[in-house]
Amino acid sequence: MKEMPSDRFGVRMRQFCKEHEAYVARELAEKGASQRLLKIHLEKLRWLQHERLIHLLVVIMTVLGELFSILLLLDHPETNPAAAFLALVLGVLLGFYFVHYFFLENTTQHWYRIAETIMERLDETAQPLRKEG
Repeated sequence: MKEMPSDRFGVRMRQFCKEHEAYVARELAEKGASQRLLKIHLEKLRWLQHERLIHLLVVIMTVLGELFSILLLLDHPETNPAAAFLALVLGVLLGFYFVHYFFLENTTQHWYRIAETIMERLDETAQPLRKEG
């Protein structure tokens, strides 16, 4: 039985994605494309899409909070110190969220290409070679 990974404090997405891509590359090199490999990849792609959706919603909510704090900063000068601090904190948080969302979006697009590669290789092995004549 495979040892369970220690992810009590969250999954490290970059490591998770890197390990999956290495697994797919190794399977393609050693065994070739298979329905099993495609099924595993598409399932993990769905997980990644879900993660991306959740982070998009978090980014949108954080942007709204940032806009609210800026509006508060500009509209109510008496709240300047608190609103400025809130705007600064949310701005820094947004920077990190944008970087992570950028990673999730690009990885999702990359995994679409991996799925296409697996499907193309499956088609090649399923189609008998025809003689052109």
